[in-house]
Order: sequence, then structure tokens, then C-alpha cells
Amino acid sequence: MAQTDGAEGATEEWFAVTRVVDGDTFWVADSSGNSIKIRLIGIDAPEPRNTGTRPKGYFGAESTNYLRQLLNDKKVRLEYDVSRYDRYKRTLAYAYLEDGTFVNAELVKNGYATVMTVPPNVKHQETFTRLAARARGQNRGLWKGTPSAK
Repeated sequence: MAQTDGAEGATEEWFAVTRVVDGDTFWVADSSGNSIKIRLIGIDAPEPRNTGTRPKGYFGAESTNYLRQLLNDKKVRLEYDVSRYDRYKRTLAYAYLEDGTFVNAELVKNGYATVMTVPPNVKHQETFTRLAARARGQNRGLWKGTPSAK
């Protein structure tokens, strides 16, 4: 799954998406066929169902379905920040589709996720904050029908 990107012989690894868990978590397969659970950095999507720690959130099913539609039968390139894993042993990453779409930003831009930056992984915090403000101002996704003062 490694692919040369042309920049001084550097290679990019592309991972096949195998399953979407919810609006900010999915599984990929590496070139050896190992499964890796990915948690998107800098964003938080509402839960689609009640879990042991979090209740079902408003717009959770829609968020999950949006990510599923975005990633269905696709490959992603993963970019990491300072911390590579969270306390649940998930791989923390920014994800990019082969057409260049920045998955994390796309979710925020269209109102399917909110900003949740956890230092030291703050590389795209300003971008996410700007996109979230625009989505909220345009009543996109989970902001639809919510008071702007909320």
C-alpha cells in the first residue's frame, strides 16, 4: 500500500478503510492486513448510540453515516501529531483521502463534528475553529436549528 509521492523519493502509506465505528473513529488495514483503530484528532462527533461512558448524542447517527459515506470503499493517508496514541490505545491521526480531502476538516466544515483539541495535538486547531464557526453561522449539520448564542 506504500505509494511514492514524487517528493525526493518519499513514500506515503495508504490504508484501506475497513469499518466506521462512529463520526470520529474508524478501522483501517495496513499492508500486512493488521487492523488499526483510528481516532481522528482535533474533532469530536456526537455518539450514535449509548455507550458505557457517553450517552447517544444529537446528530450522532447522521455524523456516523456521513463519515461512512465519505470513507466507504476508500483509502486514507494518515498524518500524526505529537502524541500517536490515546489512553484507549487508538491511533490518533489526521486523515486524507486520495483526492486530497482532509477528512477531519470536512467533518467540522459540514457540521458533523465539533472542535476538540487535546494538547499537545493542536496542529490544525485554528483551522478547525474557523471551520466550526462558519458551519455554526451557516446552520450546517448539527448546528441546524440551534440558537447561535448556545
